[in-house]
Amino acid sequence: MIEVYIDGASAGNPGPSGAGIFIKGDGEVIRSSIPLGTLSNHEAEFQALIEALRICIDKKHRIISLRTDSQLVSDAIDRRHTKKRTYESYLSNALALVDEFDLFFIKWIPSSKNKVADELARKAIQLNTAG
Repeated sequence: MIEVYIDGASAGNPGPSGAGIFIKGDGEVIRSSIPLGTLSNHEAEFQALIEALRICIDKKHRIISLRTDSQLVSDAIDRRHTKKRTYESYLSNALALVDEFDLFFIKWIPSSKNKVADELARKAIQLNTAG
């Protein structure tokens, strides 16, 4: 089973945003910081999930245990529903990817247990303005 930790962050709400993704399993460790442009914090959290799922699909991982410190994202995936229209397209995209796995688990964790993904997300914010 592959363990995936994700975090989305934004400097402002909305503001420059980034996704932090930390994947470990099958003898491999992946650390990814992905700049996301201008998003709200919750949008960045959903986009971090989508980016992580794409990486896992590209790597041909079939069983995923994903951890997020976003209660909103965790609950939306578990319920396969979001109350806010703003997040419907993110949820739809994420669920289409989730359904490609043989087994997929998502679990909410406190921010204190998600430090690596948080650091990667903060680094990704800086990448929006680098260049």
